[in-house]
Amino acid sequence: MQSSQKPLYMIIMEDLKEKILTGHYKEEEQLPTEVELAEQSGVSRITSKRALIELEREGLIYRKRGSGSYVKKQEPKHAFEGGAASTAAPIISMVLPYMATSELDFIKGATDYLDSKGYYLSIHNSNWSSEREREFLLRIPKNGSAGIILYPMSTSSNIDLLNMLYWNDYPLVMIDQYADSLPVTSVVSDNVKGGYMTAKHLLELGHERIAFISSISIDFRSTVRDRYQGYCKALRDHGLPIDPELVITDFYREADKDANAFYPKLVAKAMELGVTAIQAEHDHLAVELLRSAIGLGIDVPGQLSIAGFDNHMISSLVEVPLTTVAQDYSEIGRKAAELIASRIEDRGRPGERALVPVRLIERASTSAIATRVSEQQQT
Repeated sequence: MQSSQKPLYMIIMEDLKEKILTGHYKEEEQLPTEVELAEQSGVSRITSKRALIELEREGLIYRKRGSGSYVKKQEPKHAFEGGAASTAAPIISMVLPYMATSELDFIKGATDYLDSKGYYLSIHNSNWSSEREREFLLRIPKNGSAGIILYPMSTSSNIDLLNMLYWNDYPLVMIDQYADSLPVTSVVSDNVKGGYMTAKHLLELGHERIAFISSISIDFRSTVRDRYQGYCKALRDHGLPIDPELVITDFYREADKDANAFYPKLVAKAMELGVTAIQAEHDHLAVELLRSAIGLGIDVPGQLSIAGFDNHMISSLVEVPLTTVAQDYSEIGRKAAELIASRIEDRGRPGERALVPVRLIERASTSAIATRVSEQQQT
């Protein structure tokens, strides 16, 4: 019953694959032609051709123009966890939006795992281009990669192709973000908890006017949405309402035009609203806000506490080291590699969302509000 729900080409492909692996078809033996397969299975020639193309991509057969398809001599099989074996091309592609320290950690975590399982990892940089990301999602499966680990530009980026890959049972694991509309396997940091821990830390320091600031909209990435959810939950748990005036988002286009003018205005606006602490979407934004505050003569953390997210290298090197949330990028990469290998071995495996723990790192950019008030009274 389950197999009847699969595409017809996949049913034919799996039948031929089983016959090849069990020795029914020997090495260098010719397989039935596209026409013969179509007649035997009661399908179109296009469908039978697709089955043969997929077998060729997996490295099980080779095709001679004008002659037909033949069983390929197999290289030694790579053993995978659980005792299963795969003759698929041992290449997994990782698509990243850019290359930085965190991305190198993703790669290291994935490589350490995949090396032990006989896979190779190829890296592709979309350079923050949804069009380039789309090109990779279209091209990589055709080039024979066994699966894709995708760090998408946004939660909604190229969702049509993610649907296509999912319904074609192509092994895919998302990292950093997840798709609400599809049960695609994903590995993400516990961003809700990270957002909650940051807001809770500021609340316990006595802050009540805490601004949540994100350069992109809440719905653009699941990471930001989850951090915001954590912020909201912490405020509610402490008996405080969420003030829409203190949620400032979706300004990256304006900021890109003239960051030197934009961020000081943003900080000044927050101070006019009575904000005593800022919870920023990520460390780079927090640094922009911190330096703008210092440029305006605002004491950080004396007058304004600022917290980031990511524990980027800059967070500890900035003028006032940032309180932040650390993500375990290496573990995200390792877990994604583990899950993509599992998906390759068992394409019927249901999607899942793996959460990787985060931790709060307290530094000099946040302080108790009571300390600030006491210092003001002394002056």
